[in-house]
Amino acid sequence: MNTSGLRALLGRRDWVYTFSLLLPFVAYNLALKYYDAATLSGDGGFALDLVLSDVFFNLGYSLLWIALLAAARGRRLVFPAVVVLFHAVTMLGLIVSTCAHWYFQETGAALDYATFVEWILRFDEITPVLGRDISSSDWVVLAVALVYAALGPPFVSRAVERLRGWTGSPPAVSPRASLLSSLGLLLLALGFGWVSLLVGYGPADTEAPLARDRLINVVLTGVREKRPAAPTTLVPSSGTEKRNVVLVHLESTRAQSVTPYNEDLRTTPFLDELARESLLVERAYTTVPRSSKASVGVNCGIEPPLYPGPEFEPGGVPAKCLPALLKEQGYRTVFFSSTFNNMDNFGDVAQGFGYGEIYPAETMDREGFQITNTFGLEEDIMLGPSEQWLRENGSEPFMAEYFTGTGHYGYECVPNRYGYEHFSEDEDLDRYHNCLRMLDFFLQNLFDQYKELGLYQNTVFVLYGDHGEGFKEHGRDMHGDTIWDEGLKVPLIIHDPQRFREGERATGLSSQIDILPTVLDLLGYRVADGEYPGYSLLDPIPEERTLMFSCITNRKCMASIRGYEKYIHHYDDQPDEFFDLSKDPLEKQNLADEGGLNQVEMDKRREELLAWRSRINALYERYSTSAEANPE
Repeated sequence: MNTSGLRALLGRRDWVYTFSLLLPFVAYNLALKYYDAATLSGDGGFALDLVLSDVFFNLGYSLLWIALLAAARGRRLVFPAVVVLFHAVTMLGLIVSTCAHWYFQETGAALDYATFVEWILRFDEITPVLGRDISSSDWVVLAVALVYAALGPPFVSRAVERLRGWTGSPPAVSPRASLLSSLGLLLLALGFGWVSLLVGYGPADTEAPLARDRLINVVLTGVREKRPAAPTTLVPSSGTEKRNVVLVHLESTRAQSVTPYNEDLRTTPFLDELARESLLVERAYTTVPRSSKASVGVNCGIEPPLYPGPEFEPGGVPAKCLPALLKEQGYRTVFFSSTFNNMDNFGDVAQGFGYGEIYPAETMDREGFQITNTFGLEEDIMLGPSEQWLRENGSEPFMAEYFTGTGHYGYECVPNRYGYEHFSEDEDLDRYHNCLRMLDFFLQNLFDQYKELGLYQNTVFVLYGDHGEGFKEHGRDMHGDTIWDEGLKVPLIIHDPQRFREGERATGLSSQIDILPTVLDLLGYRVADGEYPGYSLLDPIPEERTLMFSCITNRKCMASIRGYEKYIHHYDDQPDEFFDLSKDPLEKQNLADEGGLNQVEMDKRREELLAWRSRINALYERYSTSAEANPE
């Protein structure tokens, strides 16, 4: 288009004015997207397919405003109004784009309409929670961008006008020519907008966190916004039996360190004996190796949030949990803990799950009981309060959880009242195994209590490790970022005195989210008004199932298991890994270094993990903002 053609649309000063706002806006958006795309790639690289939607959207956005300004040119009242709207919408776009960038850095999820609206309407309440890691420099950058968008173009256009010596009024233009040119540009803008949708196809919050331009994603999720599903309820059937349910949370207990899963290691002989008359789940995994996250999976039947937070907030879990479900059926619910409440504020977490009575270590008589870990005392401290509660309430159906802590770091179990056995030359591992041995005595004492009180036969017991523990098998200790099986694979044993008397095995790939549907299946309840994603372990688990996992630290590591193939993504911390667990259960031989998985397959597995991370986090964020906007 020649100069006269351009002037048929806008005057020289108007062109400068328009581009002095559009060009910084486009550069700012693409720079944020480039930064996030490089973060997502894990190696600092740049994925073109993640920015194509943004490129086409910004082209369409620019042409749209040129068309509108051209159509309004020469109309005294209309043109200033369009200019003001141009500034306002561009400033809003800057805010959305920046919030989406912050949100992605915090959660790995794409910002959606519901979350953004809550940020705006309840800015003073939401920002301290969702923006706790936003630096002051980030706020300054946004402030500078907004000030320039509001005031910069008039100053730039006047400066260029004076520098170039432009004088006089812009030439008149035929309204018909202006309208036709504007219509052509508008159609072209719509075309670019449509292309941006095509190259970013699929909901960005469920398939690829950065696949779609952020502004488009916010708008479209507003159009098709979904509120949390109606609360689930239980429906009794002809086979329903209101039997008691007991969950025993085995803190920091990995499968390879207990006897039922390692017959050469005699740490837990009672648990081994119990397992022979129970359903033993051979391949049970936690989703995130942290106690509060595992508790969400076990109690609520859904995968936990993959970032710090919402399970600690009232109503922060987007599902009705097992204690709440059973309470509606007339069950009494109680939560005992040998740890103090400063361990992840478990009193608040348990209350959020629906437990009616909560007894942490602070409420118990500590005299004569040994401190065994960083957060609490030996498990036998719970036996007295448990007996008293059961005598008072055991005549009615109840659900109880016993939250243990002895397996947790610092493993202060040597010596203890039950003696000592030498298990390892590694001092920490030896103390850890003696803590599990001590825990085994508590399990025996607890089961004896239920038998003495006449409650054993009518109770379903679920014993599960919340997560494992690392002892530098892969260079890491404890559990938070131990993404190998010593951190993820846990014992899971379901003991029902009325079933499994000969012992049964569940051999499929299992998750802690399978516990809730299994318990409901054993009790004879079905779920109405919703569903839970796990499988009942009384039935075969689909062979094609894939489990996904995340470390605690943001963008540290994730993993997935399909069949016996395990893939680990380390972002840019170290090269990715791939193991065949059927031949290499201790994950010593990284097949990624030997061509065991080609790069295309590795990329696909990584993209699946990143999409899963985005989907799970977005679910909690949408629910959190919806719950706050619609309190009961």
